[in-house]
Amino acid sequence: MKSKTKNFPAAKIILLAIILALASPLHAGPEPAELTRQRQQAAQVTIVRDDWGIAHITGKTDADAVFGMIYAQAEDDFNRIEVNYLNSMGRLAEAEGESKIYQDLRMKLFIDPEQLKAQYQASPVWLQKLMNAWADGLNFYLANHPEVKPKVIQHFEPWMVLSFTEGSIGGDIERIDLVKLEDFYGKGDHIGTEVPAHNFSDESSLLPIPINDELDTEPTGSNGAAIAPSNTANHHALLLINPHTSFFFRSELQMASSEGLDAYGAVTWGQFFIYQGFNDRAGWMHTSSAVDAVDQYLETVTPPKSPDRTVFYKYGNENRPIAEKQITVPYKTPQGMAQKIFTVYYTSHGPIVRAVNGKWVAIKLMQEPIKALEQSYLRTKARNYKEYWKTMELQANSSNNTIFADADGDIAYFHGNFIPRRDPRFDFTRPVDGSDPATDWHGLLTVEETPRLLNPKSGYLFNVNNWPWAGAGESSLKQSDYPRYVDTASETARGLHAIRVFSASHSFTIDSLIAAAYDSYLPWFDKPLPALLNAYNNLPATSPQKAQLAVQIQVLREWNHRWAADSIPTTLAIYWAEDLRTRLDAQARKGGLVLQEYIATQASPELLLNSLASASAKLTTDFGTWRVPWGRINRFQRINDDIDPSFTDAAPSIPVPFTSSMWGSLASFGARTYPGTKERYGISGNSFVAVVEFGDKVHARAVTAGGESGHPDSPHFDDEAQRYAAGNLREVYFYPDQLKGHTQTTYHPGEQ
Repeated sequence: MKSKTKNFPAAKIILLAIILALASPLHAGPEPAELTRQRQQAAQVTIVRDDWGIAHITGKTDADAVFGMIYAQAEDDFNRIEVNYLNSMGRLAEAEGESKIYQDLRMKLFIDPEQLKAQYQASPVWLQKLMNAWADGLNFYLANHPEVKPKVIQHFEPWMVLSFTEGSIGGDIERIDLVKLEDFYGKGDHIGTEVPAHNFSDESSLLPIPINDELDTEPTGSNGAAIAPSNTANHHALLLINPHTSFFFRSELQMASSEGLDAYGAVTWGQFFIYQGFNDRAGWMHTSSAVDAVDQYLETVTPPKSPDRTVFYKYGNENRPIAEKQITVPYKTPQGMAQKIFTVYYTSHGPIVRAVNGKWVAIKLMQEPIKALEQSYLRTKARNYKEYWKTMELQANSSNNTIFADADGDIAYFHGNFIPRRDPRFDFTRPVDGSDPATDWHGLLTVEETPRLLNPKSGYLFNVNNWPWAGAGESSLKQSDYPRYVDTASETARGLHAIRVFSASHSFTIDSLIAAAYDSYLPWFDKPLPALLNAYNNLPATSPQKAQLAVQIQVLREWNHRWAADSIPTTLAIYWAEDLRTRLDAQARKGGLVLQEYIATQASPELLLNSLASASAKLTTDFGTWRVPWGRINRFQRINDDIDPSFTDAAPSIPVPFTSSMWGSLASFGARTYPGTKERYGISGNSFVAVVEFGDKVHARAVTAGGESGHPDSPHFDDEAQRYAAGNLREVYFYPDQLKGHTQTTYHPGEQ
């Protein structure tokens, strides 16, 4: 073969040699100290990817494990990591434009980079090491993947992690209404001759900040359950971990070190702790709590009288000056970056977030980023009930209840453990008078004072975002033993279902607990459907609806109130119930009843029958017949990794048998139609499901929505979709010997 350089002029050959020599690493400048440090740490970290693409990270120290796990997360979906931090730091508008200005402002009312930097410096040395490793892991990933172009954050700093310390899908800050925040701050200077009243004519402005409205929105939250050894076949404690979030909100991984860390489970993208999971001796599951940990204060504000325009608010016998602060929100435009500057206001109760009936409204919530991060991380290393209790004493878990189980056979329930101590004369579920010092917080309830339960005689406990007063059957906590502000939830159809399945057995196994988690019963229909059938029975024989609805009524009469992919009555019942929701929401709210009670006791027979006719007509219009199996409509589809997903009936999808938890299904699949679709596609609900048995060794099975990777070209983008839809949990490879024969690749960060 002829040399390709044989005919080159000598001068060109020399020039090419010089260029190549200059480009060689041997002649490059010295490597930056940061990158050198990162390479050294990467050499101490091993990442094993199993045959589902799940990362098992080991390191010499906890910091090494953090470095490796965040690197692995970035490999799987860097975009979701960055977006979470753009959100947590109030920087979304820098990437997404003007529409995110007030979402950013809401975050910036609480998140100040300078304060976070100071808190980072004040944090314990051990925690600083983890934060440093977190930033190094992300920056090392970017250094090794120049093709990845961050939207905004070009370099991660350790203090940034303090902006996002709690792994829930919706933090306390998100309970501030963005429309009312914009109404208050979006209309220019507030300080003039009179303080603006911002009157709202409806009383809803004084209602509690909603946690979840089961009459109006897709229920959010999670399921958690623990079964005591007395109720299991192997006499080992069992734990159900079943978060309900938007899909792909968390990754699944294992992180271990020689310093006692060995945790497996679900990790919110960008965080360095297992949020819901287990180690070799204990496990923890968080469910969204209805604890009242956020309060609104009606501030009596007086117009400025001094030349400096100082505004005052009444507090007891004092008139205190309202603090002012300027916040700048940069945002992206087609022409480049722009910014909007706000003057925001604070009282001793917190930032002003809206106004109503001549009062300004301040909001007070937990602001303990160091404690929250400590608690989130340390609980992953707790190996028994006593050690887990110790982490609870940090009292920085404001939005979650916890279901706990361990290898010692203990099962436990902990309520949200950031609960301000308040004067019981006031109703803190509504805005209170900020001028009355008696409405102030007076420290926190201790762990002993909060609702908690250890080893109930019933042999089980659970929480499914219902109240905690029925979570252990006859052994349940008593509402009368606690201040009313510790919980604002009620019983739900899902709660009634949970009592039914968890009290039904005294010999649970991993398999039967999985079966319970996917039990197909829909208790929501137990009262409304008899009302419908009774309305039909009372129709006169001459009524046109007697013949028109005869087949539908017979189908519903024979239905066992259970979902299934091939079930026609499931489809018909849900379309009927949804039609009634659109008609009766307002009346049910006004009457203070949950919708199913209102339908069963208040709705007219004519309305119930007309709604069934309407549901039948809609199905016929969309699918050519009302006889449509549920799985034909209810679908799982993953086309791309967009955070705001799109769907199409023209692309492949998978039937899903389980329904929205609105109807009492424990397994949750929140689906709806989209522009151009007739079929419904899920975006939330069961996102990660695991069942864990604790004994001499831990044994677990799990499944995640879709797959581990966010890259559509990866085999792990949707390799779990069929298992997910079927509730077919795979084996978890927790121990190194379990990975034998199930290892896809082994490497150090930076080698791939």
